[in-house]
Amino acid sequence: MTVLICGGGVIGACIAYFLSLRSIETVVIERAGVANAASGKSGGFLARDWCNGTPAAALAHRGFDLHAELAASLDRDWGYRRIGALGVVAGEGQDMRRFARLPAPGWLGANSAVHGRLSTAETTAQIHPAAFTDAMMTGATERGARLVEGCVQGITRSPDGARATGAVVDDAELAADAVVIAMGPWSLLACRWLPLPAVYGVKAHSLIFDYEPSAETLFADVETESGEAAHPEFYPRPDGTTYVCGSSGEHGLPVDPADVAPEPAAAARLRRLTACVSPDLAASTVLAEQACFRPVTEDGLPLIGPVPGIAGAWMATGHSVWGMLNGPSTGEAMAESIADGAATTVDLRPFDPARLEPLDPQAFAVD
Repeated sequence: MTVLICGGGVIGACIAYFLSLRSIETVVIERAGVANAASGKSGGFLARDWCNGTPAAALAHRGFDLHAELAASLDRDWGYRRIGALGVVAGEGQDMRRFARLPAPGWLGANSAVHGRLSTAETTAQIHPAAFTDAMMTGATERGARLVEGCVQGITRSPDGARATGAVVDDAELAADAVVIAMGPWSLLACRWLPLPAVYGVKAHSLIFDYEPSAETLFADVETESGEAAHPEFYPRPDGTTYVCGSSGEHGLPVDPADVAPEPAAAARLRRLTACVSPDLAASTVLAEQACFRPVTEDGLPLIGPVPGIAGAWMATGHSVWGMLNGPSTGEAMAESIADGAATTVDLRPFDPARLEPLDPQAFAVD
């Protein structure tokens, strides 16, 4: 059996890894580099129970537990550690001390206050997303998977159109028994080739500072002088840096992932919000200004499972902010589904692509 995986982000890499554990021939096709998009530019925050009460709870529980198992069993370092989270309020030119319920870390500014603990290290953790994605891909290739650099231009089908038989990559046909669409928001392009529901891209900006404060993640609610509300997130990392995200952008999804770029106004706004929460952090060296697009669906749940009406075609995308958390559980369940006909570790029925109407190929456009 040969499986083609279109996309070298965390979802594609994890599917390849778990297929490789079964010695299934796997080829990952990626045009812009492993973890080039959101999988390399996300916060890497993992929460076991923050999806409780939703259809994604079991997927999150399994994903969180698998992260711990992988970190303990594989001889690679992707910055995995258990870490707690605090809720913070901050305001430009405002004294927020009246909202303080817990002592504030020393690196927070005078206009910030900790209003509560959101989690402890028992239920939340973090990873370096690019390092984790690369480790999964490396683990797969060490077991025989192949990584092919190229652009997927279409999906080939049997003469009656009822079965996927491979993909066209840089004008060459690659044959396969199964094809997986795992291209994040660029899975939208595959709606031209297969009857798929829409996947959209939501842009986010982030900054990486050369600064490592105390090991607590922060989720901040900031009120600016103009009365604007914003919600930046702060992730100190064990490599001596702090990742800050939360600023959206105006530009739409480009055709080529390599063309995603930060917007100066959005990056400047994120710097201003950072200064509001922590002047010391904002004054440190910025190592990277970056942007990415998170894949989202119409109902907010990922699309994981077979493409309706096309045997051998599969889809795994739309995880929004929980792609890193649910990468391992999605990869494991997809490997089970492709190899055995059904997933046993997680019930994938809530994520069946057939629950949503396929997008009209003429109804969408990218920049």
